[in-house]
Amino acid sequence: MTQDNDPKIISRRDVLTIGTVAASVPLLSAIPVHAASKVKSAPSPKQSSEDIGSVKTDDGIEIFYKDWGARDAQPLMFHHGWPLSSDDWDPQLLFFLARGFRVIAHDRRGHGRSTQTGGGHDMDHYAADAAAVVKHLDLRNAVHIGHSTGGGEVARYVAKYGQPEGRVAKAVLIGAVPPLMVKTANNPGGTPIEVFDGFRQAVASNRPQFFRDLPSGPFYGFNRPGAKVSQGIIDNWWRQGVMGGSKAHYDGIKAFSETDQTNDLKAITVPVLVMQGDDDQVVPYQNAAVPQAKLLKNSTLKIYPGFSHGMATVNADVINDDLLAFIRA
Repeated sequence: MTQDNDPKIISRRDVLTIGTVAASVPLLSAIPVHAASKVKSAPSPKQSSEDIGSVKTDDGIEIFYKDWGARDAQPLMFHHGWPLSSDDWDPQLLFFLARGFRVIAHDRRGHGRSTQTGGGHDMDHYAADAAAVVKHLDLRNAVHIGHSTGGGEVARYVAKYGQPEGRVAKAVLIGAVPPLMVKTANNPGGTPIEVFDGFRQAVASNRPQFFRDLPSGPFYGFNRPGAKVSQGIIDNWWRQGVMGGSKAHYDGIKAFSETDQTNDLKAITVPVLVMQGDDDQVVPYQNAAVPQAKLLKNSTLKIYPGFSHGMATVNADVINDDLLAFIRA
């Protein structure tokens, strides 16, 4: 960052008109069938037999996690978004495992294989649950990478838990929800509350169909002319979504849309890479990545022309290489 707190913009499109966000807009990603195309054989030395497991939180919730790779390698911890699971990060887990990193990903409470609890679906609990995984595995000098809602979780975790103990080396926000998604008097560029009310109504009335509809349109840019639609990616999004609990998904809408994380971003001092597509139809980048980079003390902003909200999946080759460069820098 420069002294006047202007972010370093590596690449961006000069002009972009963000369309109106529809009530059927999706909110996170899935797994591509081609994701392993650049993956090499994964390393095996010094691996523990405890490659998957769970940790119990202070309020008795079991948080499922994957922990792959050499235990003395630098850890990378991935934080998924609504309404998915740690499986959402498969293209990144395999890529970085093959390059000698230790990779960790957990299922947020109420999502995936973690406890389908009825409460605690807010950023404070999300961050505390992530901290429980970190403490259980004794992760240090870690890079925390979050997408969408997972980006909000990373911001709250790093600001509240990660820096005083030296557990966090760097962080990455990908299409992340901070500082605030919903439109308010102080956030006039936000998404109207009626959009999120539509999400809640759809989750309550027909969640399985809603989760069929979400990934087939704006989330991956599959609604754009000439887009190459992958039914496998759509089906995998649905599979992850329906694994989770409806209460977690319903309450999580408020968590990702109405949590003001301005102060979280201001409190973070470690280097942060902010990544977003300028064709993100879910979290418009002018109200997300741009203010994130301005609020952070030490940020690098990278805007990707034409990339969608689900770019970590459909453009994994580009995103993985840029993540690797930032982590190794």
